[in-house]
Amino acid sequence: MEEFKNNPIDTFQLPKFEEVVLTKLHPKYFKVMLFNVALLYFILGVAATVAVYFIEQLHEYWYVFIAVYLLFLSLTLFVTRVKFKNRGFTFRTHDVIYRSGAIAINTIIIPYNRVQHVALHEGLISRALGLASIEIFTAGGDSSDVKIPGLEKEHAEKIKLLLRGKVLNEEEVNESEL
Repeated sequence: MEEFKNNPIDTFQLPKFEEVVLTKLHPKYFKVMLFNVALLYFILGVAATVAVYFIEQLHEYWYVFIAVYLLFLSLTLFVTRVKFKNRGFTFRTHDVIYRSGAIAINTIIIPYNRVQHVALHEGLISRALGLASIEIFTAGGDSSDVKIPGLEKEHAEKIKLLLRGKVLNEEEVNESEL
């Protein structure tokens, strides 16, 4: 029988995921993000116009609504641009890394042996631009753990096949261990 060992791990020698070069989202995906912002601000603009038109006390403050509207629109466009630039992904030998965020940067690393399901999703605007998203599900929960948007459809299909292959290989390994 082997002697039990529980050696410490030097955490400063672990590989740094921050040093991995991430693949940026397709530039066309920024158009999808801009469409979403435009749709939101169109609805807000119509609602504000209706409110100012029908509520007499607001008639004299119409310029305040326009100033606030333009301020928030500018801020939203800036944050949207930063969010787009900060998003990136990479597939390594044993895991997938996805980074996103504008103010707070989130990095998610999912080992392939945790992947349970992979889905490819195309929205209306994304489909028109030839883009798709990959959703990666792990055990537990009913929503995806990672959704990587802004991929060319062909690339997304290849990634789906890669991940399905990794999932199937893991299942074969687990079955052979039994």
